[in-house]
Amino acid sequence: MHSKERIAQAKAALSLLVRNSPNMIFCGDMNWDDVLDGRFPMFDGWIDAWEELRRGEDGWTYDTKSNPMLFGNRPLQKRLDRFVCNLNDFKLDAIEMIGLEAIPGVSYSKEKRKGKGKLILPVLPSDHYGLLLQLCI
Repeated sequence: MHSKERIAQAKAALSLLVRNSPNMIFCGDMNWDDVLDGRFPMFDGWIDAWEELRRGEDGWTYDTKSNPMLFGNRPLQKRLDRFVCNLNDFKLDAIEMIGLEAIPGVSYSKEKRKGKGKLILPVLPSDHYGLLLQLCI
Protein backbone atom coordinates (compact mmCIF):
# COMPACT_ATOMS: atom_id res chain seq x y z
CA MET A 1 0.00 0.00 0.00
CA HIS A 2 1.29 3.48 -0.91
CA SER A 3 4.36 2.03 -2.61
CA LYS A 4 4.40 4.59 -5.43
CA GLU A 5 4.20 7.43 -2.92
CA ARG A 6 7.02 5.98 -0.77
CA ILE A 7 9.31 5.60 -3.79
CA ALA A 8 8.58 9.16 -4.97
CA GLN A 9 9.16 10.55 -1.46
CA ALA A 10 12.48 8.72 -1.11
CA LYS A 11 13.72 9.99 -4.47
CA ALA A 12 12.61 13.55 -3.69
CA ALA A 13 14.25 13.53 -0.25
CA LEU A 14 17.60 12.22 -1.52
CA SER A 15 17.68 14.58 -4.50
CA LEU A 16 17.09 17.52 -2.15
CA LEU A 17 19.68 16.36 0.38
CA VAL A 18 22.44 15.65 -2.14
CA ARG A 19 22.57 19.31 -3.12
CA ASN A 20 23.08 20.71 0.36
CA SER A 21 26.17 19.11 1.87
CA PRO A 22 29.04 16.76 1.14
CA ASN A 23 27.96 14.64 4.15
CA MET A 24 24.36 13.57 4.49
CA ILE A 25 22.50 10.90 6.44
CA PHE A 26 18.84 10.19 5.77
CA CYS A 27 17.39 7.90 8.40
CA GLY A 28 14.29 6.83 10.24
CA ASP A 29 11.15 4.76 9.97
CA MET A 30 10.56 4.77 6.24
CA ASN A 31 8.06 1.90 6.24
CA TRP A 32 10.13 0.58 3.35
CA ASP A 33 9.12 -2.87 2.17
CA ASP A 34 11.75 -4.44 -0.08
CA VAL A 35 9.19 -6.92 -1.44
CA LEU A 36 6.56 -4.33 -2.38
CA ASP A 37 8.73 -1.24 -2.96
CA GLY A 38 11.85 -2.86 -4.41
CA ARG A 39 15.35 -1.77 -3.59
CA PHE A 40 15.60 1.62 -1.88
CA PRO A 41 16.30 4.21 -4.61
CA MET A 42 19.83 5.56 -4.26
CA PHE A 43 21.75 8.08 -6.29
CA ASP A 44 25.48 7.85 -7.00
CA GLY A 45 27.50 7.97 -3.80
CA TRP A 46 24.63 6.92 -1.51
CA ILE A 47 24.86 3.68 0.47
CA ASP A 48 22.61 1.76 2.81
CA ALA A 49 24.55 1.51 6.09
CA TRP A 50 23.02 -1.83 7.14
CA GLU A 51 23.73 -3.46 3.77
CA GLU A 52 27.27 -2.11 3.79
CA LEU A 53 28.21 -3.07 7.35
CA ARG A 54 26.05 -6.14 8.04
CA ARG A 55 25.86 -7.73 4.61
CA GLY A 56 23.81 -10.92 4.63
CA GLU A 57 22.01 -10.13 7.90
CA ASP A 58 18.27 -9.49 7.72
CA GLY A 59 18.20 -6.38 9.89
CA TRP A 60 14.49 -6.61 10.62
CA THR A 61 13.62 -3.59 12.72
CA TYR A 62 9.98 -4.69 12.88
CA ASP A 63 9.80 -8.34 13.87
CA THR A 64 6.71 -9.89 15.40
CA LYS A 65 8.59 -13.15 15.93
CA SER A 66 11.45 -11.78 18.05
CA ASN A 67 9.84 -8.74 19.69
CA PRO A 68 7.87 -10.04 22.71
CA MET A 69 5.87 -6.80 22.85
CA LEU A 70 4.30 -7.79 19.50
CA PHE A 71 3.33 -11.32 20.53
CA GLY A 72 -0.07 -12.25 19.12
CA ASN A 73 0.30 -10.10 15.98
CA ARG A 74 0.36 -11.73 12.57
CA PRO A 75 3.89 -12.80 11.57
CA LEU A 76 5.76 -9.92 9.99
CA GLN A 77 9.48 -9.33 9.61
CA LYS A 78 10.57 -6.19 7.73
CA ARG A 79 13.52 -3.81 7.62
CA LEU A 80 11.31 -0.73 7.81
CA ASP A 81 13.95 1.55 9.33
CA ARG A 82 17.05 2.68 7.44
CA PHE A 83 20.21 4.74 7.45
CA VAL A 84 21.17 5.80 3.93
CA CYS A 85 24.29 7.90 3.69
CA ASN A 86 26.29 10.02 1.30
CA LEU A 87 29.57 10.65 3.09
CA ASN A 88 32.69 12.30 1.75
CA ASP A 89 34.47 13.23 4.98
CA PHE A 90 33.42 10.27 7.14
CA LYS A 91 33.33 6.49 6.92
CA LEU A 92 30.82 4.00 8.25
CA ASP A 93 32.27 2.22 11.26
CA ALA A 94 29.49 0.14 12.85
CA ILE A 95 25.73 -0.25 13.01
CA GLU A 96 23.80 -2.08 15.65
CA MET A 97 20.22 -2.77 16.55
CA ILE A 98 19.16 -1.38 19.94
CA GLY A 99 16.04 -1.51 22.08
CA LEU A 100 15.92 -5.31 22.04
CA GLU A 101 15.26 -5.71 25.76
CA ALA A 102 12.04 -5.19 27.68
CA ILE A 103 11.85 -2.30 30.13
CA PRO A 104 12.07 -3.91 33.60
CA GLY A 105 8.81 -3.93 35.54
CA VAL A 106 6.67 -2.53 32.70
CA SER A 107 3.94 -4.50 30.92
CA TYR A 108 0.66 -3.94 29.12
CA SER A 109 -2.52 -5.87 28.56
CA LYS A 110 -3.62 -6.84 25.06
CA GLU A 111 -6.83 -8.54 23.97
CA LYS A 112 -6.32 -11.93 22.38
CA ARG A 113 -7.71 -12.48 18.93
CA LYS A 114 -11.44 -13.10 18.75
CA GLY A 115 -11.85 -11.82 22.31
CA LYS A 116 -10.51 -14.97 23.97
CA GLY A 117 -8.95 -13.33 27.00
CA LYS A 118 -6.01 -11.04 27.55
CA LEU A 119 -2.26 -11.27 27.17
CA ILE A 120 0.11 -9.52 29.56
CA LEU A 121 3.10 -8.49 27.47
CA PRO A 122 6.41 -6.76 28.20
CA VAL A 123 7.08 -3.24 26.96
CA LEU A 124 10.15 -2.47 24.87
CA PRO A 125 11.28 1.09 24.00
CA SER A 126 9.34 0.81 20.71
CA ASP A 127 7.51 -1.66 18.52
CA HIS A 128 10.45 -1.15 16.13
CA TYR A 129 14.00 -1.91 17.11
CA GLY A 130 16.26 1.12 16.92
CA LEU A 131 19.43 1.50 14.88
CA LEU A 132 22.63 3.10 16.12
CA LEU A 133 25.15 4.14 13.48
CA GLN A 134 28.77 4.91 14.30
CA LEU A 135 30.97 6.94 11.94
CA CYS A 136 34.70 7.59 11.91
CA ILE A 137 36.95 10.06 10.14
